[in-house]
Amino acid sequence: MAEVIDYLRDQNNVLRIANGDFVKGDATNKHQQTLLVTEAGEFKQFPTAGVGLMNFMLGDNTADDLRTAIQKEFEADGMHIIDMTISGTAVQLDAQYNEPD
Repeated sequence: MAEVIDYLRDQNNVLRIANGDFVKGDATNKHQQTLLVTEAGEFKQFPTAGVGLMNFMLGDNTADDLRTAIQKEFEADGMHIIDMTISGTAVQLDAQYNEPD
């Protein structure tokens, strides 16, 4: 599967800097986390992007509703979900970006 190289951020979502320059690396996990917590409408360029995990956890949605939303958003972002487990308030994912054509 493909790696997505991007500028890396620390636990506080601050850009990492080393030797006076921004640090680049595989940002797949950060992209996944961002898609999960982002609500639709938060990105001006992509207004429908985002699962909105908090709304799912606080609303009357089922695990199947959440599974469908995650599948849709990850596929739209170019990812393939290998494995997904939803148990209570825990979501475990194994997903990777597809190789470019």
